[in-house]
Amino acid sequence: MKIFNYVSNEDGRRHIKVVKIIGHTVLFIVLLILFFSSWGTVGAGERGVLIQFGAVQDKVFDEGFYFKIPFVQKVKKIDVKIQKDEVSVAAASKDLQVVTSTIALNHHLDPIFVNKLWQEMGINYNARIIAPAIQEAAKATTAKFTAEELITKREEVKEATKINLIERLGQRGIIVDEYNIINFDFSRAFNEAIEAKVTAEQLKLKADRDLERIKIEKEQIIAAAQGKAEAIRIEANALMANPKVVELRWIEKWNGETPQFWGQANPFIGINN
Repeated sequence: MKIFNYVSNEDGRRHIKVVKIIGHTVLFIVLLILFFSSWGTVGAGERGVLIQFGAVQDKVFDEGFYFKIPFVQKVKKIDVKIQKDEVSVAAASKDLQVVTSTIALNHHLDPIFVNKLWQEMGINYNARIIAPAIQEAAKATTAKFTAEELITKREEVKEATKINLIERLGQRGIIVDEYNIINFDFSRAFNEAIEAKVTAEQLKLKADRDLERIKIEKEQIIAAAQGKAEAIRIEANALMANPKVVELRWIEKWNGETPQFWGQANPFIGINN
């Protein structure tokens, strides 16, 4: 009976010891979980939105180390680095031409308002806010210009659309960094009309150049003729003033030989003398 009691007591002590070990292990694990759940880090180019029992708090964690209450609070990390969206927008110009624009937008979230944005839109803010804003801004601006002006006033179109986007997205805590129009694509009929117009302008320019050349050549010919006529007039006046000039010119051109046949007129006036 004593032996049985001894064995029972020994088993009881062993059982208690095992329970204590298990309890200490569980406690250690729980404390370890609580320790690692009470802090974290926010990476470069990110902000941490504090959520408590599912409700977004005003607190926004900057880059670096942070503390929170385990199982009560959690931190949602949001990227605030510059992002790029490239979209295609189909719109109508002022002269009712269909224009398809390829647009690139660089933007980032305002770190101050990331908690509000997360509360209202969640992670899908791009499809809910940015894409529709680009479409509306591009269409509103395109409608103010003719198809031809969209090409000739491209920089003005770009700035007008950018200002529109800054106003639309700024209200949601999204900052526009850069806006670029990569390409305009018009209908085939409009492209052919533009090509015909350019060809006509080039032909007109060539015709204007040819006409200017003809005018210059004409003026040169007239100037040369006037110069020649003036020379003849001066020479005729000189001959009329002094008839001996004719004899002098003949003598200057004579080679010194007497012609075999004189004809009806004597080439030398007063040769017999």
